[in-house]
Amino acid sequence: MNNSANISPEQDDAMIMQAYHNLLDGYMNSNHRKKQAIIEKAFKFARAAHEGVRRRSGEPYIMHPIAVATIVNQEIGLGSTSICAALLHDVVEDTDYTVEDIETHFGKKVAQIVEGLTKISGGIFGDMASAQAENIRKLLLTMGDDIRVVLIKMADRLHNMRTLSSMPPQKQYKIAGETLYIYAPLAHRLGLFAIKTELEDLSFKYEHPELYQQIEQQISDSDRHRTEVFDRFAAPIRERLNALGLDYEFTARVKSCYSIWKKMTRKQVPFEEVYDLYAARIVFECNNEADEKRICWTIYSEITDLYRLHPDRLRDWISTPKVNGYRALHITVMGPDGNWVEVQIRSRRMDDIDERGLAAHWKYKIGEGTEDNELTLWLQTVQDILKNPEPNALDFLDTIKLNLFASEIQVFTPRGDLIALPKDASVLDMAFTLHTEMGTHCIAGKVNHKLVPLSHKLHSGDQVEVLTSHSQTPSAEWDKFLVTAKGKTRLRAALRHNRRIIINNGEQRLRNFLMVNGIEMTSEVLMRIINSEQAQNKDDLFYLIGNDEIAMSEQLLRSVRPQQPSIINRILRNPFASSKQKNEDAAPATTHKTINTKEIYELKTIDGVSNYKIATCCRPIPGDDVVGYIDDNNEVVVHKQECSTAQLYKSSYGSRLVQTKWATSLERFPASIHVEGIDRMGILQEIIYIISTNMAINMRSLNIDAHDGVFRCDLDVLIEDTSVVTNLCKRLKKVKGVNTATRGN
Repeated sequence: MNNSANISPEQDDAMIMQAYHNLLDGYMNSNHRKKQAIIEKAFKFARAAHEGVRRRSGEPYIMHPIAVATIVNQEIGLGSTSICAALLHDVVEDTDYTVEDIETHFGKKVAQIVEGLTKISGGIFGDMASAQAENIRKLLLTMGDDIRVVLIKMADRLHNMRTLSSMPPQKQYKIAGETLYIYAPLAHRLGLFAIKTELEDLSFKYEHPELYQQIEQQISDSDRHRTEVFDRFAAPIRERLNALGLDYEFTARVKSCYSIWKKMTRKQVPFEEVYDLYAARIVFECNNEADEKRICWTIYSEITDLYRLHPDRLRDWISTPKVNGYRALHITVMGPDGNWVEVQIRSRRMDDIDERGLAAHWKYKIGEGTEDNELTLWLQTVQDILKNPEPNALDFLDTIKLNLFASEIQVFTPRGDLIALPKDASVLDMAFTLHTEMGTHCIAGKVNHKLVPLSHKLHSGDQVEVLTSHSQTPSAEWDKFLVTAKGKTRLRAALRHNRRIIINNGEQRLRNFLMVNGIEMTSEVLMRIINSEQAQNKDDLFYLIGNDEIAMSEQLLRSVRPQQPSIINRILRNPFASSKQKNEDAAPATTHKTINTKEIYELKTIDGVSNYKIATCCRPIPGDDVVGYIDDNNEVVVHKQECSTAQLYKSSYGSRLVQTKWATSLERFPASIHVEGIDRMGILQEIIYIISTNMAINMRSLNIDAHDGVFRCDLDVLIEDTSVVTNLCKRLKKVKGVNTATRGN
């Protein structure tokens, strides 16, 4: 809410100078060289450039660059060059100043960083592109030149998320969605763990405000009990570590609301059954880096002498650090209350790098280390993707996301070289990682000296030899064997030549077909055919035609000349339109702009006809938190808030999203229930009795599989809302032998 009318110029000035001095004090207390004059110059320049401009919250706009610069310095650890770039990061975008002006006043390096941070319009994806996808593309392109660009962008996004409450709900949805989809995993990949956690939590807060408040309250309510349990667990460990003469901190870190909610959702358990709410962390002081590994394992030995170790949950990130530079020793032991407790063991140097990421390397760095080399390899992979981008913005974001979210495995070449790959990577991924030619000619592999197909999934520690043949040619089928972004990009590039021939052939066939029927092949005609045939874009349409997957038929002609919809359908498609609009005789709208996205769209059914469509990817039902997406036919498609497709739309097509709410309805919706348990005589009859007779639920299908005394059952039912599903799962869990009963997609 803008309350600038109540703030005097003197109060504005005091607020600005207080924030600036906080920034300056933090910088002067850091280990960076003291270049106060250039920071002072950048502050005055930015303040003059943004003079008179206010943020939506009502505060002077210059408060945002100061806040970003403070995060850059005090939370990420960067120095004067980055502080200046952060102070100036919106000057080129929002004022008449140019990058050349920045270079004249502050030098080439600051100007290059500001240019990398400046948003752009248009781009490589065409008219239908997402501007956000293009912004991310430019951001990632600059990473190879100067990693500070993306670090400052992270600080910019973090401050925007911290002040998101001043934005309208529609903007909150979009910004939170793209933050969770792109920026949080990017922060994780860059080792900015604290920022990643806060971005996830803030996104969760705005996407699911009621759930966030509920979990936050439950954490607060359980604080006293959790502290007592931790103190009992930590006391004997402290005695051992004190006896060793170590200088250390031993604390309990509560998991974030977002990570707790993810675990509750993934395991289908309530808050009370999430036992690992906190992780214990031991951070010790060590002046000699060479002693860190020995001390970590000494502490490990002391803890495992006291408590029983969970052998499958030992993680040695000291000997083999994560690609983002993360180092620590993670062990899980049985606590005094009978629950498993994870203990993270790390030195102060490791903790600094783990929390603050790449920037912290510069505090300790002497020459280039392994972490920098591994990050350079990752940046090269991203650069490779950006040079050969997907033509569709969503495909591009999805390809980038493969790298951002990947969990790593470590495999070896026959010569003993260590290669980092994403989890579930195949022999084919390994081949493309080593060399493009090796990938395109791969016929099989030898894993641990055993012959395996190119689709074989690799595991950490495997020794992998790639077998090739010059007669081998790549196939489109290979795409499903690949998980690395580089492999997918290189495969598509290899297939592109043959595909282009088919596309050209398909385009000519369609042009001739339309010409014979007296129709000109315009952009509007193409869009109608693309929507009718559910093609991704025009090249995809031409390919399907050239590959004989779409026939030149009367049905295709009907899609070019669509029938006028009835008045009732037009009203249902746009229930918020004025009566004048509803009675217009003009052709139906073909874009998404006719639905009023500022109001809450009510999902309802009139005389058996709904004003929405249910997304098949997540199948939401009344009671689910949902969001609407306006498709190319101007119809509202309803997705669950947490649906991965909805996350894609939020990051790329925010203007097409509408807030939605369920109307009271007698309609029933399909839902899937997954049941697992111990097989016994008569258990299926009991399950069917509860569903069909006891609860009078309409069961549409049932598939059951029993093997070695264990059964799994998937059933589809028709229900009114989520409360019915919750009640049904509770009732099924009470059946003797049933271990789990959860809702599926």
